[in-house]
Amino acid sequence: MYGNAYVDPENKIVNSITANEDPIKLAEFESRIAAGDKIEPMDWMPAEYKKQLVRMIEQHAHSEIIGALPEGTWITRAPGFRRKLALMAKVQDEIGHGQLLYSAAETLGKSREAMTNDLITGKSKYSNVFNYPAKTWADSAVIAWLIDAGAIVNQLANSKGSYGPYCRALDRICAEESFHLKYGHDNVVFLATGTPVQRAMVQDALNRWWEPIMHFFGPPDKESIHSATLMRWKVKMGSNDDMRNMFLDMYVPKIWDLGLTLPDENLHKNEETGRWEYTEPNWEVFKQVINGNGPCNKERLAVRRKAEENGRWVRKALAKPSEKYVTPLS
Repeated sequence: MYGNAYVDPENKIVNSITANEDPIKLAEFESRIAAGDKIEPMDWMPAEYKKQLVRMIEQHAHSEIIGALPEGTWITRAPGFRRKLALMAKVQDEIGHGQLLYSAAETLGKSREAMTNDLITGKSKYSNVFNYPAKTWADSAVIAWLIDAGAIVNQLANSKGSYGPYCRALDRICAEESFHLKYGHDNVVFLATGTPVQRAMVQDALNRWWEPIMHFFGPPDKESIHSATLMRWKVKMGSNDDMRNMFLDMYVPKIWDLGLTLPDENLHKNEETGRWEYTEPNWEVFKQVINGNGPCNKERLAVRRKAEENGRWVRKALAKPSEKYVTPLS
């Protein structure tokens, strides 16, 4: 599962960030990691391990919350009552996943309030794919199938990692995401086998979402700045390129089986290497989106900021129920 890009025989990367750690405690910690033990909140851990865990879990939590927004806009417009109910349940699950992940991150010492503030001020990042518009019902279907499929590929691997609270949260999240994936697949199949208009709509959505999906797994291994350390300590259980290849292996044949096409003429599997070859997506676009300059970055954060402001009186009332508060609607 591990990519050759992270072979570091002299451990230069890890040594440079653990120089100030207690060597005995560090050796014991790494021995536990190698043995497959779970690290729990009260256990000793290197400062960089804690820092990278907070960054990774917090960004995952933000992605679940922001990720509910493009799909949530389709609840009232979903075709038929059953699909409205199903999408509402899915969006509710995603918000719940965010709460689980914030709780896991809190075990590392960062408060939920601080995480929320870092999100709405733009300091913390979240997944690139949630900064694109869901223009049609087919967009919602593609998100539910392929974005959730990509998330499952990552999360199933990382659920075998080293930090106990995160792994336990991922176990529950993956179980629910599997239902989301089936829901999305059903929607895509319905459109792909429907009228010419429906088929054209889902093909258009797939064309627009393909590059963001390829971006979803992160930059190529040679450009990733965190993965070497995360993989050494089993916070991250696979390289970006390996996770992307695993996704392509599982879902490209399914897409083609539906008679749909992908906007990359170079996409094919090299049978000798077992790896997929493709046109490299535009990574400058990825960087722009991640850094707040995507099509919907400002819109998505504005919605989250408004929700935070409108809910402030509720949090205050829960904290001090004996006091009276004026609601924004009063």
